Amino acid sequence: MALNLDQLLPQMLKAAEGVFAAKWPDVRNYAEGEFKKIGVDILNIEQMKLNGTITEEQAGLLLDIQKNASRAVLLSIEGIGLIMAQNAINAALGVVRDAVNTALGFTLL
Repeated sequence: MALNLDQLLPQMLKAAEGVFAAKWPDVRNYAEGEFKKIGVDILNIEQMKLNGTITEEQAGLLLDIQKNASRAVLLSIEGIGLIMAQNAINAALGVVRDAVNTALGFTLL
């Protein structure tokens, strides 16, 4: 099953919105950009897996790099703490976990 960013991103944003709650209007534009970057990395990992050019360990490291970068961006917003930023990322990835792991054929998320 090929992954599609247009299907993944809205689910990720909805999950993050629930975590950010009242802060969502301040965070939305940042979250949208950051979760899109995470989604693009997941699509790239899928393509590299199909091409046989990435290992499961490398895929995990690549995703961790983007999650850390996204966490740093979200932390730059006033009133967003580490736990809230991490919970939003976890929620966003949690809602697409099954689709991503199934498409990749290994557990990335």
